[in-house]
Amino acid sequence: MRRAVPPPSERPRLDTLSRVLTPEGCELELRLAGPVVRARAWLVDLLIRLLIFAAIASLLGYAGYFRSAVAILLAFFLEWFYPIVFEALWHGTTPGKRLSGLIVLHDDGTPVGWGASFTRNTLRAVDFLPMAYACGLSTMWLDPHGKRLGDVLAGTVVAYRERLAPPAIDDDDCEQETPPFALSEAEQRALIEYRLRAGALTSARAAELAELALPLTEGLRPEAAQARLFRIANRLLGRGGSQAETGLAGDGEFSVSR
Repeated sequence: MRRAVPPPSERPRLDTLSRVLTPEGCELELRLAGPVVRARAWLVDLLIRLLIFAAIASLLGYAGYFRSAVAILLAFFLEWFYPIVFEALWHGTTPGKRLSGLIVLHDDGTPVGWGASFTRNTLRAVDFLPMAYACGLSTMWLDPHGKRLGDVLAGTVVAYRERLAPPAIDDDDCEQETPPFALSEAEQRALIEYRLRAGALTSARAAELAELALPLTEGLRPEAAQARLFRIANRLLGRGGSQAETGLAGDGEFSVSR
């Protein structure tokens, strides 16, 4: 008797997912990248660096006796600072990673900063040993999360940069309130995230987080504090107004208006 083949949606997925539980009680799924796609991203970045070097080197003929020193410094900066600067300032991506749909994140799913990017990229010298990134590739095959040595010490992972639509708000609460003072971009993002994901939290956890949003909720009971955060977030999202007021990007990513 032949066994029925389950549809693709019901087949078991390859174990490339890393599940991260945030302090807010939400579970994130990161789809980790393997050596092949990471090598492709590295080759794209290498090509870009070579093109930049060739373009600038063609102008070094005007530098006279200093052209050799300038060429050495240029090669050094392109090799070591190109990935660090891009990852720190371009949300964990380089041009090669972005074209390959990859992103570098901390183990807890948060964006990398200067420290983590510096650590993981300077240790490429060790990952390269004894040749052709043999040490790094060996570590990636042995590590359950596909990390090379630089990722292990920096506490980072390379995952697919998947753009997901933000969670839908499934209630009819559209009442708005203007913030009593100017909010920073990080504070606006936190309020929007809270509004969008509060439905996935337990009532106790949602109320607990609302009480922590001082000074916005100072002196308010948990239910009143949560209601006030909802009203302010509705204002930031333009909920009940036009989409032009929301500051919510069309591709599923947040871009809070200032």
